Amino acid sequence: MIPVEELRRIDLFDGLSDEALAEWAAATPSIQEVGEGEILLEQGQDSPGTLLLLDGATRGLVKTAGGGTDIGNPGHGPTWIGAIAAITEGPLPVTIETTSTCRYAIVPRDAFIDLAIKHRSVHRKVMHVIGPVMRGLNARESSQERLTSLGTMAAGLAHELNNPAAAARRAASDLVQAMQVINYALRAFVEAGIELDDAEKLLALQKEALERCELREAGGALDEADAIDAMEDLLADLGITEGYRFSEPLAAAGLDEDWVRRVIAITGEGTHASLKALWWVASTISAQELATELVDSTDRMSQLVKAIKTYAYMDRGGVIIADVHEGLDSTLIMLKHKIKHTNIKVERNYDQSLPKITMHGSELNQVWTNILDNALGALGEDGKITITTLPDNGCIRVDIADTGPGIPEDVRARIFDPFFTTKAPGSGTGMGLDTARRIVEQKHGGSLTFDTSDAGTTFHIWLPLEGKKQ
Repeated sequence: MIPVEELRRIDLFDGLSDEALAEWAAATPSIQEVGEGEILLEQGQDSPGTLLLLDGATRGLVKTAGGGTDIGNPGHGPTWIGAIAAITEGPLPVTIETTSTCRYAIVPRDAFIDLAIKHRSVHRKVMHVIGPVMRGLNARESSQERLTSLGTMAAGLAHELNNPAAAARRAASDLVQAMQVINYALRAFVEAGIELDDAEKLLALQKEALERCELREAGGALDEADAIDAMEDLLADLGITEGYRFSEPLAAAGLDEDWVRRVIAITGEGTHASLKALWWVASTISAQELATELVDSTDRMSQLVKAIKTYAYMDRGGVIIADVHEGLDSTLIMLKHKIKHTNIKVERNYDQSLPKITMHGSELNQVWTNILDNALGALGEDGKITITTLPDNGCIRVDIADTGPGIPEDVRARIFDPFFTTKAPGSGTGMGLDTARRIVEQKHGGSLTFDTSDAGTTFHIWLPLEGKKQ
């Protein structure tokens, strides 16, 4: 056992009598000595007991969700480490690594709990530091969880924004070319001396082409290819040598041989004017479609920006009055990049008659993010997520259900524990559901529970209609 004189050096045992110290010494195995770089306690493992660092130096290491490691607080002997995890019988929140040669001993967990309860000064010291330490760890892990989540969503949003941005850039570039063709064709008509009556007829044919383009329903890829080939053959038969360059928009608009021959009748078969007239109409059709694509792309970007603002409630204060459906929908948009390449379906059963409630908007969206992200992880590539809102006993109840394999029975009791995760190392901090529960219960006075079986899992969130109950 450890000598009593060694225990007297550690402030955890200040004020204990020789008889009390003898009890602690009897419960503590012999002193061990290790060199630099040794792991004395490991994050995530069940606590073996309280580490008594007699001599030497250590540092704390905290694994991050991204697979990296943050450096925690240093320790210098004589001191005590890991008493909080021992007395709470929880997993170790940090790894303790030696940074020099160290002498140490470990008071086994059960013995430490029994003796700490018996000797109230020791218990009081541990309880005195448990609040600040756990708040610091929770804040650190909560920030890490938030940053990891934001990093993932930022990458997804960059991808989501890049698609419409690239489409808009491509459409704008093609639109410039189409406008150049249109302007050149008009100049060519003037130079060719087309009469006013003929110009009016061409404008009528152009209008007809645009109207037919708007009304035409998209066909299959094979039908579209056949239509383009037929248009190219027709133009070649009529002496239009460069018809392949603009046959696609004419075919896409559903224009037929009759329409083309009416243009030729005005401009003359095989003439430069007929080429320019057909190219002019084709460019006009292309310009209209490109303008529509620009509107759609910028609309999509605007919707994404709006979703980001709603998700973060950037233009509102911390506590707001808002519709819970806004947050759910904006969260789904933020997570869309995780859904779009899977066979996962999302069904929303919203009770639109539910009133707005007082909430911490951006924090409540963390709850939706954590639960929905877990549901997506449980489903993998296939399945269904159902989000239901309804009134329930003075609260808004939000049910988020997935058709995954359910939560294993042996971990159900621990899923709300801080630092507990079933994800692979580096894939999660174990703070997601703990954070969600604290936001729902402490910030909103609500409740968070779940039901699970091999048919799936449903999380139930109750949010008081009148705001947080005091």
